Amino acid sequence: MGQLPKVKWFHSDLYNWEEFWYLGDHLPGAMAAKSNFQAKDDDVFLTFSIKTGTTWLNAIIPTIMNPKGRKDDDSVDHLLKHHPNELMPSLELDFYKVNPNPDLSHMPSPRLFRTHIPYTSLPESVKTSACKIVYITQDPKDTFVSSWHFLNALIGDRGKNPWPFKDVYESFCNGVHAAGPFHNHVLGYWRESIKWPEKIYFIRYEDMKNDPMGKVKKLACFLGRPFEKEEEVQKVLWRCSLDRLKNLEVNQHGTDPWLGIENKHYFRRGIVGDWKNHFTDEMKGKLDQLTAMKFEGSGLDFRY
Repeated sequence: MGQLPKVKWFHSDLYNWEEFWYLGDHLPGAMAAKSNFQAKDDDVFLTFSIKTGTTWLNAIIPTIMNPKGRKDDDSVDHLLKHHPNELMPSLELDFYKVNPNPDLSHMPSPRLFRTHIPYTSLPESVKTSACKIVYITQDPKDTFVSSWHFLNALIGDRGKNPWPFKDVYESFCNGVHAAGPFHNHVLGYWRESIKWPEKIYFIRYEDMKNDPMGKVKKLACFLGRPFEKEEEVQKVLWRCSLDRLKNLEVNQHGTDPWLGIENKHYFRRGIVGDWKNHFTDEMKGKLDQLTAMKFEGSGLDFRY
């Protein structure tokens, strides 16, 4: 790490590895995972940049994969006792950060993981095996606002002053942030999803919010767990609704043991278009122009 480009990102150091920025305590795990992780054909990965509706899918995917998750018996609802992050542990943080070559033999199959790692830096076995990848993203304006609130909640817990909105905005636009540049991260998975749609399911958070029934049914089919009845889809959506999740006891108290983040900070408003409450016209114009330039010719956009 000592030889890598490094910048100060407010209260933390960021390191640039393979053209993406990582927090100092995240990078060793990402490096070790790339070198040592061996994927299985039935593994499922949830991949993302930062704050793109991930917690919702952290709940939905395990509930789909659990044969009992779509039933009426709430005694088998794992979400009652586990934060969604526990059901889809982080590849680089929960496993490879502590041990560069951990023993994963205890994990039941199918194994479920989440990761911030960009496509180009994934372990080779993830790319070449038959495992499934679900990528979730959203309008970069909402991604930025959600990230700003999340990061300020964390530093507020540590008694530090909030990060100025304008400063964090400029850093985001410049691609200098954890798991950034955002646009490059998104494009990497988008392009691969076009080439390999049977392997990578690319979802926009806005589409999930607009048609949750349709998108969750499509996701279940992609994962090889199609629903038999409409009632099953409704049960999964109820179990995993953000209103329900944020009010569960397990998510109002407790702390992520690997990151030291309070569980409650993973839940905020979960709405589309919250950027309108924060952006000036100039800020909107600048980021929209940057997004249009970055995504030009890709077939991807966020116009809603």
